[in-house]
Amino acid sequence: MKKIISLVAIACFYSSIIFSQSLPTPSQRQLQWQQMETNAFLHFTVNTFTDKEWGDGTESESVFNPTKFNARQWIKALKDAGFKMAILTCKHHDGFCLWPSKYTEHSVKNSPWKNGKGDVVKEVSDACRAYGLKFGIYLSPWDRHEPTYGTPAYNIFYENQLKELLTNYGEISEVWFDGAKGANAKNMEYDFKGYWNIVRKLQPHAVIFSDAGPDIRWVGNESGNAGQTCWSTIDTAGMAPGKADAAYLNTGDIKGKCWMPAETDVSIRPGWFYHASENDKVKTPQQLVNLYYQSVGRNSLLLLNVPPDREGLLYETDVKNIKTFREILNETFKTNFAKDKVPASLTDKKLNTFISIKTNKPYVIDFKKLIKIDRALLQENIASGQRIIKGLLEYWDGKEWEKIDDFTTVGYKRLLRFNIITAKKLRVTISESKGAAQLAELGFFKASSKE
Repeated sequence: MKKIISLVAIACFYSSIIFSQSLPTPSQRQLQWQQMETNAFLHFTVNTFTDKEWGDGTESESVFNPTKFNARQWIKALKDAGFKMAILTCKHHDGFCLWPSKYTEHSVKNSPWKNGKGDVVKEVSDACRAYGLKFGIYLSPWDRHEPTYGTPAYNIFYENQLKELLTNYGEISEVWFDGAKGANAKNMEYDFKGYWNIVRKLQPHAVIFSDAGPDIRWVGNESGNAGQTCWSTIDTAGMAPGKADAAYLNTGDIKGKCWMPAETDVSIRPGWFYHASENDKVKTPQQLVNLYYQSVGRNSLLLLNVPPDREGLLYETDVKNIKTFREILNETFKTNFAKDKVPASLTDKKLNTFISIKTNKPYVIDFKKLIKIDRALLQENIASGQRIIKGLLEYWDGKEWEKIDDFTTVGYKRLLRFNIITAKKLRVTISESKGAAQLAELGFFKASSKE
């Protein structure tokens, strides 16, 4: 119990809670993180070659040999698809390290790839810098190969590997933790407090992800769905990485005292690692667009896994689909019908310029001519906290106001999808809020025909 309490204290401390009118607010790193909107996961290890999802740690290093490995191909494809960060599985549960770690022989240094002289982490981090993407790492706490796993000595081993990654590969923008644990090591107590302290010391600008933060929380599922109601605030009492209520994480907590926005992780394929048998099961561009609405459009961030294949390349279907996904979004949100019809602060794409809207005081937008729309966007000035609890969007049919859609939380971004309506006037009513709502962005759009 003392361990859990200490983790809670650390999580709230690291969230840099600042109270504005008694509301929790984001730290600068949390604010910058959420505005990236779409990041990518890259699951790649011996599992790619053994056709497994979870390796058992007995895999020979010789199986790892991506003969056409090209990190620049990965990152260029992600850049072209509008992703802002790539997070690499530097070590998965099998314990195989994609860099030549000094602390284990189970790594690329004993593989045939580049005669043992290769370093996947370096090549991916270098490619990210070359193409202007941020770089993140995942280092699995569970290690099915390392003999010290299950003993206190393992925490020292893990921290040494963490330090290698945080000191040898330039700026790290996100460090991704989970609480996965082997059934045969029930007494393994991960020193998350120590891990987080190392990250803060060596990479102070990086956000830290886990079920319990301290910066970013899990959304509670791997299907790509943030809650229809999604608060960026939670309370972490009783929580720790690997020990959390998924439903609670999915919706957040209106009364939560820790600012900890949700990250929605989902794979473009049924599995997290590449399997040739899934080449015909890659999510379509339209399915990816739907994931965007269900994550970014519900006050979360989309972390989409795009796993490299056995040759060391992103598969052609995956590359094509993520590119088309971005083209669809760009087309849909290219023309904002609200531009020049509302104050410039509502269409300048800046969260820190906003208007205040009082509860139950309808805000009317007069377009002066008939427009056709089927998408709406709202954003709050989350630097001052998350305020909007409920709202309503309506249109004037010439005689009376008709409901288009109602909504709950807005936060960083709320996207509404509805059947095409034709109208000259729309109005937004914030029916319940924590004080006056600070509306930062407002948009009305016609979806791409490709959606």
